[in-house]
Amino acid sequence: MTEQSNARGGECAGSLEPADWQVFRKQMHDLLDHCLDRMVNATEHPWQSPPDNLISVYGIGRGGDLVARLTEQVMPYHSGNTHPQFWGWVQGSGLPSDLMAGLVGAVMNANVGGRDHGANAMEHAVIDWTRRKMGMRPGASGVLVTGTSQATVIALQTAKMRAVPEMRSKGGGASLTVYAGDRVHNAIRKAVELLGLGHNALRLIPTDHGKMDVQALVQQIAQDCADGFLPLAIVGTAGSVDIGSFDDLNALADVAQARNIWLHVDGAFGAWTRLADDPWRSLSDGIERADSIALDFHKWMYVGYDCGLALIANEAEHRAAFAVRPPYLEGFEAGLSGGERWFCDYGIDLSRSNRALKVWCALEMFGEDAFAAAITRNCAQAALMADLVQSHGMALVAPVVSNICVFTARPDLSPQEQSSLNRQIAIKLQLDRGPVFSTTHVSGITCLRAAFANHRTRDHHIHTAIQNVKALAENGLLANGE
Repeated sequence: MTEQSNARGGECAGSLEPADWQVFRKQMHDLLDHCLDRMVNATEHPWQSPPDNLISVYGIGRGGDLVARLTEQVMPYHSGNTHPQFWGWVQGSGLPSDLMAGLVGAVMNANVGGRDHGANAMEHAVIDWTRRKMGMRPGASGVLVTGTSQATVIALQTAKMRAVPEMRSKGGGASLTVYAGDRVHNAIRKAVELLGLGHNALRLIPTDHGKMDVQALVQQIAQDCADGFLPLAIVGTAGSVDIGSFDDLNALADVAQARNIWLHVDGAFGAWTRLADDPWRSLSDGIERADSIALDFHKWMYVGYDCGLALIANEAEHRAAFAVRPPYLEGFEAGLSGGERWFCDYGIDLSRSNRALKVWCALEMFGEDAFAAAITRNCAQAALMADLVQSHGMALVAPVVSNICVFTARPDLSPQEQSSLNRQIAIKLQLDRGPVFSTTHVSGITCLRAAFANHRTRDHHIHTAIQNVKALAENGLLANGE
């Protein structure tokens, strides 16, 4: 169909096509130029406070020049993680390849729940590449999801079905227990609750220097077995969200294997140390022995939101936990209803976007080595920040293990004063459109925290940020909360 005939179709009342495709083509080119300009000049666009009236500005039905509204009213009020001095939480920075993936994905509008089309093959390819990078054996399974939180639910549901297969029909599970370090991400608690176990079933094991105490784990499992509980899963952490520490995954795998307990690894960002140079690569040794891994591409693989993965070592167990095919989803030997596998059989979503397209475009555009270099560089940048923190008279509150640096700006103050000052420094820098730190609590002190998952960060950004923090820390008014 020609552009002109489409344009005529757009004149019909209620049409959802442009009235003039040539005008729309021009608008798209203008918008693409704006988007590229913002990516090229990401350093000029830090987070800024959105105006108080933004909800009314976005009111439905206002119409107008949509390109102008997008560039002037929408794009300026982003969350900041595209900026090279954004180190708050663990958020990826997004990639130019995402533009390509977004355009092609919008045009194709694929539903990757199943059926025989290219998006399914692409998801297969991305999952298999990740399986090999994580060291899992052939025959492993996976499904792309919104992120590690959803991946954790899928992994633990698979574990639950292996432990008690009849639960899928009968429900229950009150006697099951899950074990994790006491600083584990709250996605684990949410998953345990969503699976109907109740958060009292989550046994939080003490950590020692960021690692789960394996002897305490063994003792807790023995006690639970004696009390009539059924240990379901051990959750190992590859990159804790607060200080970036790693459990001894080989030690946890030994415990799980000896007692036939499922080993799940929360590798939201830290799993990607498998691509890094040593010594950081060895932090995740043992991850290949896991029964399941949850990880994100939108964190330390830098692709756009959202894109996570549940990786399961045993495909048959994975499918058994989720597959159900009503008549309207019947598969045929040929045609659009053919093809294997249907990803709706491996998770909770039937309607699914082509998340694999972002990962595939990124790897094809830049190559695996570029990601390995960026991840390695981020670890070195965290170490650089640690050196600068100490050379400027501030103090680390935990060793820098991977890509996270946590520190306090005035160690000479009381814990309460340190906490107040660190909070105010974080807020002040953000409101001034400067470096973005988040905060966490260590030893009763609210500390400044930088998580390096940003491919745009360069060393000079870190030098400037620490100078800014030091200048604010020396301002006595801030220490008094003024």
